[in-house]
Amino acid sequence: MSAMSTIRLTRRLLLGAVAFLPAFPALADAGSGPIHQLRVYEIFEGNKAAFHERFRDQAIPIMERHDFDIAAMWEAKTPARTEFVYILRWPDEATMRDRWAKFMADEEWAAIKRRTAAKHGRLVGEIEDRVLRLTDYSPRPPA
Repeated sequence: MSAMSTIRLTRRLLLGAVAFLPAFPALADAGSGPIHQLRVYEIFEGNKAAFHERFRDQAIPIMERHDFDIAAMWEAKTPARTEFVYILRWPDEATMRDRWAKFMADEEWAAIKRRTAAKHGRLVGEIEDRVLRLTDYSPRPPA
């Protein structure tokens, strides 16, 4: 299987995992209502442990302080790279944008990023970001 095929398959599997997240009612308007956010970070084998330590011990508490709702987290490997993947739940896109702006402006987070970059180098490469809206025919988990 080619690297591109593996990446496409990995993404399809991750998107399929959204079906196992708590169900939301069908959305009347694609621009409003509950959403999920898929985040995919390229991480590096040489400092992967430092990335996970920073995310687990420092980013998550700050995200929680800014009302992030992390649904699940994974590590995925393709022939081309290692990825850290997670899904967030949001009540709507406006809330998502507001919380991300607050998180990115957080002085504690900025200081942590500076400190860990100085010690371990760059921890994150390419970042992919997708807003996911459930379709009206999306499977719902059993009650």
